[in-house]
Amino acid sequence: MLRAMTTAASGMHAQQTRIDSISNNLANVNTIGYKATRLEFQDLLYENLAPTGGVRAGGGSAPAAIEVGHGVRVMSTVRKANQGAPEQTSNPLDLMVDGDGFFQVRLPDGGLGYTRDGSFKIDRDGNVVTSAGYYLEPALSVPPEAESIGIASDGTVSAILSGSDTEEQILGTIELARFVNPAGLSHAGENLLVATPNSGEPEVGTGGSPGFGNITQGFVERSNVEVVTELVNMITAQRAYELNSRTIQTADDMMSTVNSIRR
Repeated sequence: MLRAMTTAASGMHAQQTRIDSISNNLANVNTIGYKATRLEFQDLLYENLAPTGGVRAGGGSAPAAIEVGHGVRVMSTVRKANQGAPEQTSNPLDLMVDGDGFFQVRLPDGGLGYTRDGSFKIDRDGNVVTSAGYYLEPALSVPPEAESIGIASDGTVSAILSGSDTEEQILGTIELARFVNPAGLSHAGENLLVATPNSGEPEVGTGGSPGFGNITQGFVERSNVEVVTELVNMITAQRAYELNSRTIQTADDMMSTVNSIRR
């Protein structure tokens, strides 16, 4: 009975972690560029009570082993990679990657962060930054005399300056990064991901080049959280938690019955 309790407790812990993941998905349903996560589980060590081929009563060999598992654990968290729905904002600095690729931003420690959140702003010095104030990489500056900003699908940024009639001036190019294993990226908060040894080194390119999506101006990518799916997952996780709890109660009742036996 003790094995049953510890096994069921591992199941309760796993379902609690699943609820935590679901709650984070639902909390970020309106977060620009957020990718929903799901958990992957793995069964634990098995105790071999009788090996395959062991001699059974009557002299025959056992065709199958008798094994009892010890529960479950959370193996990994996987981000869903499907594209979020586009939302039109008409803001010239709101950008969306239609396809594969991440925007690059420079972090305070000098490293690079990667994001699908393309809602950029201009700081007091004219630099293009994220909502948290991190500089876009490569750095991009908009002169104060710029009257309009245009961003092509390949990331080329141009502006019409006051007093220059209709002549456009190229300000720079927005580059994208992609990874062999984007699931290996680590969350850093503030809509940012950072590279890890599991993600591999970033491949940098421009929008529309082989393997990279196009950059669309005036749109942002909404989160890909499906509320109905998350609610269904929450119900199934809750039921699984209750069943594991009932297993512990049943094992406790059986132990109580054994302890109450009198000779």
